[in-house]
Amino acid sequence: METRPLGRTGAEVSVVGLGTWQLGGDWGEVDEETAAGVLDAALDAGVTLLDTADVYGDGRSEERIRKALAARSERPFVATKAGRRADPFEAAQYTPENLRAWVDRSRRNLGVDTLDLVQLHCPPTAVYSDQRVYDALDAMVDDGAIAAYGVSVETVAEGLTALEHPGVQSIQVILNVFRRKPLEELLPTAAARGVGVLARVPLASGLLTGRFTESTTFGADDHRNFNRHGEAFDVGETFAGVPYDVGVAAAREFVGICGDRPPAQVALRWVVQQPGVTSVIPGASGVGQVRGNVAAAGLPPLTDGELADLERLYDERIRQHVHDRW
Repeated sequence: METRPLGRTGAEVSVVGLGTWQLGGDWGEVDEETAAGVLDAALDAGVTLLDTADVYGDGRSEERIRKALAARSERPFVATKAGRRADPFEAAQYTPENLRAWVDRSRRNLGVDTLDLVQLHCPPTAVYSDQRVYDALDAMVDDGAIAAYGVSVETVAEGLTALEHPGVQSIQVILNVFRRKPLEELLPTAAARGVGVLARVPLASGLLTGRFTESTTFGADDHRNFNRHGEAFDVGETFAGVPYDVGVAAAREFVGICGDRPPAQVALRWVVQQPGVTSVIPGASGVGQVRGNVAAAGLPPLTDGELADLERLYDERIRQHVHDRW
């Protein structure tokens, strides 16, 4: 699989990684055997970037990654996230002591002395401009607890603020056919500063697979049910913030543009070919999904005509619902 440098970290990572939120929770139950199968399938297929977080299943995702890697001689690049354990969830909780405790917990969960990458996990907006937070992260780089750090953001504005701090090595942001705003300023600025970009929610929580209808239902423990209106966390993380019925209708048109190619693969290929993207990190709850995601890296680039059709689809159906919010 094609690899690209992740900012200035010195790491080369696969253009299709694996997001592991679903291996922890909030997407319905994924048992140990299935989780192990997903991780093994991804690694065997050439995925060299795993993205996790300390709150995914209260550490379950990190622990499952540790178990999957225990028997392997070659270790992928593992990016985790910290900060959503803040209680209460406010900027004042992002102290050096709390940041250290969160990092140390992830080190234990993943079974490593040094974390490859720690990303601030969509913290309160004020955190992105708090120099004391970056000083604390720099101190952990200096003493070897982490090799590098970055940020995961909800908005373009948060990402641009973070890029003002020279220690930031990566930006993680929602980017997909239905969320295009980062293309305008965030990705070019990151590229100019040598900062890697990890694209999350690339399938708009499954909308871009084309499998959902207006009557599709989701389990009580699936965020596509309990966070549809932002009840638990930022609504932009669920269906990329697109109202569900609007997204289903737009996805039907998207499927038509895809022709005979699997819509999910086309959606991922679109992300991979955007200038400035290092890696796209779709989740997977089964081996078949992993293999389909990896296959997207081998698709030919979308044509200029297809790209224009997708831009028109966004402008006509989606822009009014998301562009000015994130």
